[in-house]
Amino acid sequence: MPHGQKGDPDSMADTTDLLLKQTAQGDFIRLRTFITLRWVAIIGQIAALSFSVLYFDLKLELGLCFLAIGASIIVNLVLMTVYPETKRLTDVEAAQLLLFDISQLAFLVFLTGGLNNPFALLILAPITIAASVLNLRETIIIGFVAIVLITLITYFHVPLRTEQGAVLRLPPIFVFGFWLAIVIGAVFLGFYARRVTNEIRSMSRALLATQMALAREQKLTDLGGVVAAAAHELGTPLATIKLASSELIEDLEGHENLKDDAILIRDQADRCRDILRSMGQAGNDDLHMKYAPISAVLEEAAEPHMDRGKQLTINLKPATNTSGQEPELRRAPEIIHGLRTLIQNAVDFSASNVWIEARWSDDTISVKITDDGEGFPPHLLGRIGDPFMRHRKPPTETVQRPEYEGMGLGLFIAKTLLERSGAELNFANCSDPFLSAEERPEKCGAVVVVSWPRNRITVSEKDRRHALGRNKPVQV
Repeated sequence: MPHGQKGDPDSMADTTDLLLKQTAQGDFIRLRTFITLRWVAIIGQIAALSFSVLYFDLKLELGLCFLAIGASIIVNLVLMTVYPETKRLTDVEAAQLLLFDISQLAFLVFLTGGLNNPFALLILAPITIAASVLNLRETIIIGFVAIVLITLITYFHVPLRTEQGAVLRLPPIFVFGFWLAIVIGAVFLGFYARRVTNEIRSMSRALLATQMALAREQKLTDLGGVVAAAAHELGTPLATIKLASSELIEDLEGHENLKDDAILIRDQADRCRDILRSMGQAGNDDLHMKYAPISAVLEEAAEPHMDRGKQLTINLKPATNTSGQEPELRRAPEIIHGLRTLIQNAVDFSASNVWIEARWSDDTISVKITDDGEGFPPHLLGRIGDPFMRHRKPPTETVQRPEYEGMGLGLFIAKTLLERSGAELNFANCSDPFLSAEERPEKCGAVVVVSWPRNRITVSEKDRRHALGRNKPVQV
C-alpha cells in the first residue's frame, strides 16, 4: 500500500479518540450568546418598523408585526428565567432556537412585502450560524426550512403599501433574481461557513494533540533523567552494600544460615543495580546530555524501530568544504519525537530497507529519510501533513497496520513539532510509480527531507567552551 496518510503513532490512537469525543460539535454553544443576538435582532426589527412608518409613510400591519416581535421577547425572557446563564446548548436545542428565529423573521417578511422587502436577505444569518456550529443533519434541516419559507413568501405575502395606497412592488424578474440570490447564498454560505469552521476545529484538535504529544515526550525525558540520577546516586551505597556483604560471606564460613542471608543481600544489591541500569537507559537529564552528536540523536530516534524486521541504515556525510566533525544538536523532545514518527512511518511502509542520511554544511543541517516501499500516493502529496484526513484502507494497508485509521494526525504532530524547532519539511517520491519492478531503483519509495538552519539546533562555539555548571533537579 502507498504511504497515504502515514503518520499516526500507535500510542496516539486512544488520545485521538478522546480528543474527538471531547471536542464534538454539540454542547459548547452558550445559551447567553443566542439570547444576546436575539435582543440585537429585536432592537433592529423595532427600529426598522418605526423608521419605515415615520419616515417613509408605509402602511404596515403593525399589530401582527409587533406580535411577532413580542413572541421573540417572550421567548428570550422565558429562557433567561428558566435556564442559568452558563447553560450550554445541544445541537438539537440550538437548532430549535434557530428554527424559531427563521420562522419569526419569515413571518415579518411575509407581513412587509415578501421579497420586495430587502430585509428578507437577513434569513441567511441563521443558516450561516447553523453551518458554523451545528452538525450536518441539523444544518441541512435549517437550510431546507429557510429555502421553503423564502419560496412561499415569494408568492404569498402582504403587499407593501404607502399611506396613499400605492403598492411598492419590484418587477417579477428582480423578485426572481432576489429569490435565486437568497437560495444560492444559503447553499454557498452554508457550505463555505461549514468548511472553514471544520478546518479551524480540526486544526484546534490537532494542535491540542500536538501539545499533548510534546508534553508526553518531555515527561518521558524528565523521567529518564530522574531514573538516571537515581542510578548514579545509589551506585555508591549499593557498591558499599555489595562489598560489605561479600566480606560477611567470607567471615561467616561455618554459619550457613547467616551466610545464606549475606549472599541474599549481595544478590539483591546486584539486582537493584541491574534494574536501575536498565531503567536509566530511557534518558539522562545531565547537562552534558542537553546536546549530542547528530548520530546519537538519530540513533535515539530510530532505536524503538531497530528490531522490527527492517534494515535501518544511518549514513553521515558533511558537505564539500565543510568540517567532517559531527555537529552537536539539541536533544529537544520535539526533534526526537518528530524524527521518530517519520522513521516509524518509513519502517511501517517499507519493503525491507530504510535509509537515514544526515548532511551538514556551515549553514544548514538536513536529515533525509528514504524507504523502498510504494511511496506516497501522487494525489495526496500536496495534502501531506493535514490533520484528520481519512481515507478507506485497502487490504494491503490493513495487513501492514491493522490499528491505523488514516487520520494523518501523527504526521501532522511530527511536522508541527519539527517546524517549531525551525525545520522545513519536504515530501516526495524517489521514483516514478509507473515504472516496472525491474526498472525501479533501490531507493524507490517515499522520501522526507528535514532541513534546519544550523544556528537553530546546534550548540555555539561560545556555549561549547562555557562551563556547564551544576546539574539542576528535574521537575516531574
